[in-house]
Amino acid sequence: MSIHTAPHAASQARSVPCPKARPTAAATLARCRDLVEPALRTAVRELHPGPRRIASHAFGWCEADGTPRAGGAGKGVRQAFVVLGAEAAGAPADVAVPGAVAIELIHTFSLMHDDIMDGDGRRRHRESAWKAFGTGPALLAGDALFALGVRTLAGVGGATGGEAIGHLTSMMGELVHGQADDELFGTRPWTGENAVGLGEYRAMAERKTGALLGCAAALGPVLAGAPPQCTDALARAGRQFGLAFQAVDDVLGIWGEPAVTGKPAHSDLRRAKKTLPVLGAMAQDPALGTRLDRLLGTDGTSDSACVRRAADLVERAGGRAYALREARARVAAGRDHLRAVPLAGPSVDELVALSELLLNRQL
Repeated sequence: MSIHTAPHAASQARSVPCPKARPTAAATLARCRDLVEPALRTAVRELHPGPRRIASHAFGWCEADGTPRAGGAGKGVRQAFVVLGAEAAGAPADVAVPGAVAIELIHTFSLMHDDIMDGDGRRRHRESAWKAFGTGPALLAGDALFALGVRTLAGVGGATGGEAIGHLTSMMGELVHGQADDELFGTRPWTGENAVGLGEYRAMAERKTGALLGCAAALGPVLAGAPPQCTDALARAGRQFGLAFQAVDDVLGIWGEPAVTGKPAHSDLRRAKKTLPVLGAMAQDPALGTRLDRLLGTDGTSDSACVRRAADLVERAGGRAYALREARARVAAGRDHLRAVPLAGPSVDELVALSELLLNRQL
């Protein structure tokens, strides 16, 4: 009997389909870029020639003199969240394109203005917009991208378009609030009653970074006409992933390699920024604040030796490990939100893969 049943069993084993491999984050990002970039370029072409060239430079499409350039700026994480959010709600990817274009326009606007406020002359190994074209033209180009982002969503029309604009404008209010807090934190002391606490930092980071990724994750299901519980779950997941992104960004702002980040070593400490690794280290070693005050002050004029010493102190006090633990916890919380509601299959796997990229990114 075994002679007859063994081939049958083998035949059954061969008939079982192999499970599909989960899409890699790189493949997901490339797929979403291929979908969104043509519409993004079409939108930018509507701008006045001056802001259009500055915006094209910021997106990585051309050099400062207008010479076309291969590739683009950034990985496109936020636009991918818009697309995957729509797919997770069971809609086709192209439903999300206006939201993905709007998010890319608003994100690039915020980076252009952020570089001006921080005095950052480099972004992704190139001159930032204000450095290449001047402060006034860069501000104007940023304003043009903001207006274009709102107009792109307004073009959707109907109830879904109106709801999408509501999400976008609410996010912008939070982003400005968070950026204003971040600016003020730089003027506050390291110690004493007016020192920045971890609770204040987290509230700032949720507004400045979490709100943008939360909005990106929500726009897809909104444009797909998904029920509120689906939209809310994706928005909450996006906020948590945004906080993870910010925590890792804070680590790179101190210990990132300049050849990888495109910014000077210890750049955040040079500006006396109150970031998560520093505040986490101070929470574990209360005496650290006094030492940082002596080394860094609040005016960003410390020499390189003092900045290196400060970075070593923060790391020895556990600041880097603290920030990375928080990043992992935020990613886990975001995944919990994704599991809280029924979502369409493959896109959830892709969202999880992107959350891993947020933890392991170098840029």
